[in-house]
Amino acid sequence: MSLLPFALDAAQVLLGLAMLCALARLAAGPNAQDRVLALDTLYVNAMLLVLILGMRSHSSLYFEAALVIAMLGFVSTAALARFLLRGEVIE
Repeated sequence: MSLLPFALDAAQVLLGLAMLCALARLAAGPNAQDRVLALDTLYVNAMLLVLILGMRSHSSLYFEAALVIAMLGFVSTAALARFLLRGEVIE
C-alpha cells in the first residue's frame, strides 16, 4: 500500500489552510508591503496546489500551468515591489 495518496491529501489540506492564512493577511495587512507578501505567498500556494493536482491526474498539462503561474507571479511581485519603492513601474 502506497503512502502517496495520503500525503497528497494532507498536502492539499495544509496548502488550503496556508492560502486562507494568506488571504487573511491580504485583507487585514496593515500596510501595502504586507499585502504584496501575502499575494506572493498566495500565488506560490496556488502553484503548489496545481502541481499536486498534476501529480494526482498524471497529466503534464498541470505542470505547464504551474510554470505559467510561477512566471506571472514572479513578474507581478517584482512590478508591485518596484511600484511601492518608486511610485512607477515603467520609467
